[in-house]
Amino acid sequence: MPPTNPARRQALTDAAIELLASSGVHGLTHRAVEKAADLPPGTASNYFRSREALLVAAAERIAELHHADTDRAVERPATLVDLLTDSLLTAATTLRNRYLAIFELQLEAARRPALASALASLQDTALPVTAGHHDRLGLTIPRERIPAMIALYGGALFTLVSAPPGSANKEAVRSMMQVIVYGCAGEKGQSGAKTIGDGAE
Repeated sequence: MPPTNPARRQALTDAAIELLASSGVHGLTHRAVEKAADLPPGTASNYFRSREALLVAAAERIAELHHADTDRAVERPATLVDLLTDSLLTAATTLRNRYLAIFELQLEAARRPALASALASLQDTALPVTAGHHDRLGLTIPRERIPAMIALYGGALFTLVSAPPGSANKEAVRSMMQVIVYGCAGEKGQSGAKTIGDGAE
């Protein structure tokens, strides 16, 4: 049975995310993760028996961090456009390594069925989580359009994260979000112009 020290496991997965961003999937090994996390040899293999298990754990950790950030973001008053603009800009700048890592994992998943299955499961989880946030914010975007909105956000994120560091700016990101929100919602002002947190619940 694998060890159950949550802090050590988290240190390993966080180190794996940084390695994925800096060195790609091929630079991710148990030993490299241990060195990056400053843990003794053999620690990573005790928690993750295979390299694939380590990749899946990194993907799960990214999803956990992303949902936690989103939960915090929806607590403050903002329009949906502003909320998504801030989210996307932060993801493409301050948190760029996190999203470089998930794109590395998504590409690797084309060759690893177990990883593809894990990522598909995380995507399935993202749909009800996003719908719950919309309910909490009092938004009226139809449920059947949420997958398209997530896909468009993901495409915009890939464009910004894969661009040279420092090239993202708030005006350009906001323009992307206006197109995504108004296109998915169907009516300008239906969602994007509504203030979140001011009686929206």
